[in-house]
Amino acid sequence: MNGVVTASGETIEPFGRSLFERVSERSLSRVGVVDVGSNSIRMVVFDGAARSPAYFYNEKVMAGLGQGLATTGRLNPEGVRRGMSALKRFAALAEGMGIKPLTCVATAAVREAEDGPAFRKAVEEETGLKLWVIDGEEEARLSAQGVLLGWPEARGLVCDIGGNSMELAELEGGQVGRRITTPLGPFRLQQVKGGQDGLRQHIQTIMEEAADKLGRDHDQIYLVGGSWRAIARLDMERANYPMTVLHEYRMSSQDVLQTVKWIGAQNLSDLRGKLSISSSRMELVPLASQVLRQLVLSLKPKSLAVSSYGIREGLLYEQMPLSLRSRDPLLEAARFSERQMARMPGFGKRLYQFLEPIFKSVGPERDRLIKAACLLHDTTWRTHPDYRADACFDNVTRANMAALSHPERVFLGLALLHRYKNSRADSPMAPLFTLLDDKEIKDAEVLGKAMRFGAMFSVKDPAEAGTLKFFPKKKILELRLTRTGQALMGEVAEARFRALAAALEAEPILTAH
Repeated sequence: MNGVVTASGETIEPFGRSLFERVSERSLSRVGVVDVGSNSIRMVVFDGAARSPAYFYNEKVMAGLGQGLATTGRLNPEGVRRGMSALKRFAALAEGMGIKPLTCVATAAVREAEDGPAFRKAVEEETGLKLWVIDGEEEARLSAQGVLLGWPEARGLVCDIGGNSMELAELEGGQVGRRITTPLGPFRLQQVKGGQDGLRQHIQTIMEEAADKLGRDHDQIYLVGGSWRAIARLDMERANYPMTVLHEYRMSSQDVLQTVKWIGAQNLSDLRGKLSISSSRMELVPLASQVLRQLVLSLKPKSLAVSSYGIREGLLYEQMPLSLRSRDPLLEAARFSERQMARMPGFGKRLYQFLEPIFKSVGPERDRLIKAACLLHDTTWRTHPDYRADACFDNVTRANMAALSHPERVFLGLALLHRYKNSRADSPMAPLFTLLDDKEIKDAEVLGKAMRFGAMFSVKDPAEAGTLKFFPKKKILELRLTRTGQALMGEVAEARFRALAAALEAEPILTAH
């Protein structure tokens, strides 16, 4: 791996050790990262599946280190006090969790402030934490790699907004290309003279220069940063969107323009309380929304997608060997969940193989969802039987899973709901079903009822009990039973087999061989 390049040009190994010494390892040992930004300071502890790490711990403090930096050239005194307090706490938490070293990366505020070096020295003396200060282009590269951790096939521009700067980076073929840093962070924009007209002209000039450097032919823009997430949450509110998961939330350019206009007409204090957005974050939304508006006007993307992954995840991706990067994050997370939570780890693969004849004509995108569903089909077994269907739907639609669009989340959740329950009538999750069309809802029901039958047909391996044959043109679903299968094919199993056939609109046929 390349390592991280600091603002002084030094190449460092931030974790002080290799996180993925054995490529065959599917689990990540607990590792902590602190991101010291111009507005927020966040500590994240990763754990779990190596290719799709879970957030074991996640805490943020809106310190505001970069507030007023553009005017004074120095870190905000109150931000320094709050930041030091947060870093002392994070150091103590890391020690309690047994995480050493805690990797700390600092961005625009610390690298640009004249007292940034003094702050770094004080942090190390008082907390033992060493801040690695990276330059703007390196910040852009790491943010883009964070996007790749969540979207292996990402292609387009990554736009990471912080308090004092905004970075842009190209993604193509799994690689980070050209990248630039701009002074379009909201803290810096607070100092622009000339009122609204002056601010608008200032943003437009810088954004047009950025577009000239990076091109205007990027269909997709990936948005990284708390201000973008706040605007996306406001867009959800405006559109009455049924899901509140921000990662992979998508907006069209027209959506953005409408929402920016809508934000200007709202009482943001009322919305802040309703949507649980912090006051310090909401304070920056009007300025950030003007930047986003010009981003759309200058670059003309077809779609914008929100990424919850950025610099912190980019540091992990930096460490991954190519063989690990090439794995599917969704399937890796599902395998990890099965190993940790299922009654019979390994059964999910056998269930998939047993059911495969029903789904042999599906494409690769649907096939990966079927594999994930089979791996996850038994991971909520500890939940009370009356609530398993809703619990597994809720888990999947809200889970921290990468490479999973919102409609795919609902498809997977609905399939798992039907794994435990024949009917979805009166489901409290019904508003989310609107993200799927009628065929997708039907396909999810078929998958759920297939798992509902296959999961109880055999304890060890369904293939030892029988073989499924599906003839879609003839509308026949045949189950060829072995001697073992004949003994297992009790009343409940037969009822579930017939329910599956009905969902497929096929005739159920049982034969012995």
